Amino acid sequence: EMNKELAIEQDLDIDLYFAQHENWDVKQTGTGLRYVIFKQTDGEIAKPGMEARTQYKISLLDGTEVYKTASDEVDIFKIDKSDMESGIHEGIKLMHVGEKAKLVFPSHLAHGLVGDFEKIPPLSPLVVDIELIGIE
Repeated sequence: EMNKELAIEQDLDIDLYFAQHENWDVKQTGTGLRYVIFKQTDGEIAKPGMEARTQYKISLLDGTEVYKTASDEVDIFKIDKSDMESGIHEGIKLMHVGEKAKLVFPSHLAHGLVGDFEKIPPLSPLVVDIELIGIE
């Protein structure tokens, strides 16, 4: 029962976030991930097991930045086989090489009940601005 209430509350918080950006073409998956592709391409689509080369910024819903790829660096992770947030894995599989997107997902697709013990508090939905630079 508590989990249902938390999910409803986080869903409302995410609704409020997107209410501030009514002109965005927001899509939602069955897990609660919401995303907007800002720069679309015809590049190759990312698939499980591939290595994704990305640049990203992770923030809380209130805009507090918690993690960011350095501007001169690329973060590389194996899709569905790394310790990145499951919301990022799900979102990256919706993207083509060269695309830029905003992913917004509830805490159950991030760090859940405990946070990350560093910068992300418990029960925190996340906002991820991400660019898929390449895949291998």
